Amino acid sequence: MNFFVTGTDTDVGKSYICKHLAKEFTKLGKKTGYLKPFQSGMEEGIEIDAKQIKKTADKVITKSSYITKTPCTPLISSEIDNIEYNLEKVKADYEELNKFCDITIVEGSGGLYVPVKKNILMSDVIKFLNLPIIIVSRPNLGTINHTLMTIKCAQNEGIEILGFVISNYPEKSCDPAILRAKEMIENYCNLKILDIIKHNQTDLSQLAKKLI
Repeated sequence: MNFFVTGTDTDVGKSYICKHLAKEFTKLGKKTGYLKPFQSGMEEGIEIDAKQIKKTADKVITKSSYITKTPCTPLISSEIDNIEYNLEKVKADYEELNKFCDITIVEGSGGLYVPVKKNILMSDVIKFLNLPIIIVSRPNLGTINHTLMTIKCAQNEGIEILGFVISNYPEKSCDPAILRAKEMIENYCNLKILDIIKHNQTDLSQLAKKLI
């Protein structure tokens, strides 16, 4: 099973989910690959996501198709850094991983409608790679709207959705916006949640088993 991890926004926990899923897949005996097509905001001293994956799961084969310094959407970052993205290279990197791996995780940048090239959004990259998606959501106020919009956008684009994950869920909360989020999202989208990942939770074995 190969899949693309997208978010309802930036900094929602996509990389965290990817690295701990990769660790669990390797523990289950699966040769695992990880691809970050567009890595931006990599100033000196900051590690790229692929290196973070390696620290958590050293047996994972990792690739980064393009790395830019400017911390913003891939399109703007590539323009400032004078880099021209080629989706054929991204596809070649993905297919190279598939030669050696049982499972390949592809991590996006931000959400589905992040601009990548002129007239090309992240949703177009997903369709180009022909991958189903996992949506990573925040637990707090606003996540119902953001998650439902992401699900609806994916459906309108003809992208298969494996499910959604709520990341960085607080251990203890009396906030009804957090406590009712899972229920509300499921009720309005006809999708079941794959998992709720608690704050600082590193054991994603149950989620990994659902995806194999």
